[in-house]
Amino acid sequence: MPPHQADTQEKRRALRRYYRLHAGVYDLTRWSFLRGREALVRRVAAGYSPARILEVGCGTGKNLGHLGRLFPQAQLWGLDLSADMLGVAEKKLAGLAYRLTLVQAAYDRPVAEEPFFDLVVCSYALSMFNPGWEEALKAAGQDLAPGGALAVVDFHDSNSPIFKHWMALNHVRLDGHLLPGLKSRFPHHEATIRPAYAGLWSYFLFIGRAA
Repeated sequence: MPPHQADTQEKRRALRRYYRLHAGVYDLTRWSFLRGREALVRRVAAGYSPARILEVGCGTGKNLGHLGRLFPQAQLWGLDLSADMLGVAEKKLAGLAYRLTLVQAAYDRPVAEEPFFDLVVCSYALSMFNPGWEEALKAAGQDLAPGGALAVVDFHDSNSPIFKHWMALNHVRLDGHLLPGLKSRFPHHEATIRPAYAGLWSYFLFIGRAA
């Protein structure tokens, strides 16, 4: 196995171990960090009526549940690397099981064999794909049907080296790298950066179209 592939596999194993420990308490402990998730979903609901929705890094299913309520006719797919997080999501979303598909995998290739999804959502997932965020954007571009939308909310940057280091210990990269990558690949009508905790860090909202 080439060194870069071995490094990627080891980092994925580390993420699986991390979420094995955190899956049961994730929603209780992350609410103060994951800013803008509801705002992103509201913006999507105001401008789109997707019939097929994929959430990348769906975790415990919190966003999928919200999307399922906003779009009661939509078919839902949730993808996550962690079987433990998906186990929580499966229980939480039991009422949506008739229109829900959960997939355990890394997002390094399209989920569908051809452009299929009207909406791909990434909520605080891409900043943890290190390496892998560029492959994820490529996969999203291939998964989106013509006219489809990519909606992303995620960490952006921080001026504090200490906070960046602490976040890196939690597998999060804060280098301002995601938003330029998204802008270069997807035509967009929203790309905003917002401060959190008096500017300790910033996060962004992005909504783009299939290229």
